[in-house]
Amino acid sequence: MGRIEWAMWANEQALASGLILVTGGTVAVAAQFKGWQFAAYAIVAGVFICLLEYPRGKRKKGSTMERCGQKYLTAVVKVFGPVTRNYYVRAILHAALAVPAGFLLSTILGTACLGIASAIYLLAAIRGEEWNPIEQKPQERPQVGGGTIKQPPTMPPPRPPPETRKKQPAEEASQENPIPVTIEVGGVGR
Repeated sequence: MGRIEWAMWANEQALASGLILVTGGTVAVAAQFKGWQFAAYAIVAGVFICLLEYPRGKRKKGSTMERCGQKYLTAVVKVFGPVTRNYYVRAILHAALAVPAGFLLSTILGTACLGIASAIYLLAAIRGEEWNPIEQKPQERPQVGGGTIKQPPTMPPPRPPPETRKKQPAEEASQENPIPVTIEVGGVGR
């Protein structure tokens, strides 16, 4: 059985926690909760986490499904090099970002989720995983007649003679009954 790639799970967990932080922070800022400054911080931290975690990393084995529009953010994440590639750095970064948001009730769920993501990233880093971008393979244009696309047939397929073809259901409807049927007229009571 194959090894579990923990970074994939940490990525999904961190992205969800960023969205939860933004949602909880927006509720707290809109309602002017006591300590709403922590909620404003949670919104900024949640957006930063979502931007960092949106591009999926390439798996070691198998295929990786790229998120819609990921290639634009992948270029930004690649610029920071080892800081964003190393999962030890991400684990510490997420743990540090989670602490201030934990002081407000509306953002505590995002804080807990971010703490779990940080622990999973630490596990992935201990197992030697690191973030690698999903590279687009250049698509080869198929050549007509060169092997991938064949020319369509010029002759129709052979057909059997008309007398051996299957008869239509209307022609088969009239059959003779091999068992004689007698109809008695009259009955009881006449």
